Order: sequence, then structure tokens, then C-alpha cells
Amino acid sequence: MAIENKTDIFEKCFKFVRAKELMAVGLYPYFRVIESAQDPEVIIDGKKMIMVGSNNYLGLTNHPKVKEAVIEAVQKYGSGCAGSRFLNGTLDIHVQLEEKLAGFIRKEAALIFSTGFQVNLGVISALVGKDDVVIIDKMDHASIIDGCRLTYGEVKKFRHNDMADLERVLRQNDGRGKLIVVDGVFSMEGDIVNLPGVIELAKKYKARTMVDDAHGIGVLGSTGRGTAEHFGLENEVDLIMGTYSKSLASIGGFIAGSEQVTHYIKHFARALIFSASPPPASVAAVSAALDIIENEPQRIARLWENTNKMLKGFRELGFEIGPSATPIIPVLVGESETAFKMAMMLQDEGVFVNVAISPAVPEGKALIRTSYMATHTDEQLDRVLTAFNKIGRALGLIS
Repeated sequence: MAIENKTDIFEKCFKFVRAKELMAVGLYPYFRVIESAQDPEVIIDGKKMIMVGSNNYLGLTNHPKVKEAVIEAVQKYGSGCAGSRFLNGTLDIHVQLEEKLAGFIRKEAALIFSTGFQVNLGVISALVGKDDVVIIDKMDHASIIDGCRLTYGEVKKFRHNDMADLERVLRQNDGRGKLIVVDGVFSMEGDIVNLPGVIELAKKYKARTMVDDAHGIGVLGSTGRGTAEHFGLENEVDLIMGTYSKSLASIGGFIAGSEQVTHYIKHFARALIFSASPPPASVAAVSAALDIIENEPQRIARLWENTNKMLKGFRELGFEIGPSATPIIPVLVGESETAFKMAMMLQDEGVFVNVAISPAVPEGKALIRTSYMATHTDEQLDRVLTAFNKIGRALGLIS
């Protein structure tokens, strides 16, 4: 019930009409209901569509071995742990997965959380104290920003992938405890962090480094170990964070680093201590996914074949895709209204894409975010390019 009162905390809710206006004219691109698995083709309202809006980079969410592992875990451990890791919620499979992840990332130890978002909330707020400073790229993921908000330390930003600006911030904060947090692959732009530059400056100014590799693990590096492997800097990065909801076929996240730092985080990360433990099904799925990544390297090779095909295809059509160098390929359209129209027009052509507008991207730089899987076929990708060509011309984005 609406109350005409300026002091009513719900007043903002009553005034928020933008989403319903878009719904009314058929241009609302969010919360679309999918009736099938996250495969290269999905079903929406009974209609098959090519999915190019998923982070299922290696196509493992519907892999038979992953599903078998999940079923076995549920049969043995049930559906949940009914408590936090700190108290009654640590199963043997949690510890086994942490050991497996540490080995995979080539760090001394790993610690798993119930979501990737919680990893960044917990780790950053645990490490950055009132006299410290956390330094982040302006285009870092929202979970990093929120993790910074929970600290008692100071937060400083530097211009996107700009090493001169990073050095400016580091120089201004010389003599303080410093943690630099960057995305390995930036989730909207699809570009890769200049990790060699970050590491060089971190050493020069005695800062610690943390890489959020949500979109790098399973994608970058000769064996899919992420951005640090891609640059040959695995021994130089202090902390590597990853999520399961991309290449690792589930939901959850982890931090990997030295044993001592991981041990500290385990005892001070509120997002871990006061949150329920990851369910057995999620843990088993990730373990199986890691085995597949190790045993089926052709998946990463195929992912890059598809990625290079689409990077080339979009550029040849004349779309602006920015500095993308990964399976995340944004198509820049400018105005939010254009992005909403394009997404729905593509859906009519049987292609599912995502829309990113401010504040996810800068004002006036709305984009259509596409992302690709190892399991997409050439025929599916050709159909995607054909649809983009048709809609891009209709909207005047290409000629």
C-alpha cells in the first residue's frame, strides 16, 4: 500500500517506473526465463535461441561427468550443510576441493566461499585495515567495489589499465600498507589487465596484489589457469580469486595464496564466517570441472577458435568492439534505448544477448555484451553474425 509521505523509506520504490515502462513496450531485457540448460542453444517461451549471453565458457554446466558428480554428492551428503564453514559446515569434500584448487592455481593454499561475490567482500575487508589503502581499477567488478566499501581503510581508484595513473596513486600512498586489486579479464570490456605493469609497480612501491580471475580461469593460459599463467607471473601475484559460475560449472568462489595469508582470511573474513557453507552439489561440480579442464585441453583450444572467429567477424561487419581480446565481446551502441531495442530485435532473430547500461558501463556507452563457449558450432556462430549484421544495419550502427 502506497503512503503519501516524503519520510517513507519506500517512496523511492513507488517512484521507480523505468523498468515497468520498458516492460510495457516490450524492451525489457532482464530476468528472461530460460527453460533449459545453459547450452549453446536455450529455450525461451518454447522457442530455441542461440545463447551468446552466458559465461559458461567451456560448456561444462551440462557435462555428463559434472552432473554425475553432483548426483553422487547429493546422495552421500544431502542437499546442504546447515551451517557455516567456521562451525559445523566443513565437509571432507570442501577440504579436498581447496587442496585441488590450490594445486590447480599453483599456490600453497585455497579457501572456498559460497559465492564469488562473497570472496571479494570477505578477502578485501579482512585484509585492508584502517591505516591501509586498497587501490582498484575504475572498471573493476562491483563485488570488488563493495568489498572496498566494507573496509576501514582508504579506497583509491586509477584509470582503466593505465599504469602511469596507477603509479601516481602508489606514489601518493608510499609508506602505507597497500593492496592492489584488479580484474584479470574485465567483465564488460573483455580486455585483459596489464598484469606485468601492475606487478612491476607493486614491487617498486611494496604493494601486495590480488587478481579477480573470474573470467580468466578456464580461458587464459596454456592450461586454463588464468591471467597469471597467461603472462607467466604465477609466482608474482600474491592472491588469485576465482568463481565457479563461469568455467567451473557451478556457483561459489575461492581465494588462493600463501598458507599464512589464507589462514588469516579464514579467521577474519566475515563473508565466510557468517555465511552458510557451499552445498555438496556445488563442490562436487567444481571438482569434476577441474578434472575435465585438465583432461580435455581441446576445450580451451576450441574456445579460442570460436573467440577469434567472432572477434574477426564483428570487426569485419564494422561494429565497434573496443579492446576485447577474450570470449567476452561487447558491441558498443551508445544510448541505453538503442541497446534495449537491439537486444529484443536480436531475440526475435533467435539470438540471446545481454545488455549493459550505466552504471555497469559509463553513461552514453551502453553495449550489447556477447560471450562465447567452446561448445558453439561454426553454424551457430555464423547465424549470430548474420543476425547482428541485419539488426546493426536496421539500427544504423553499421552500413
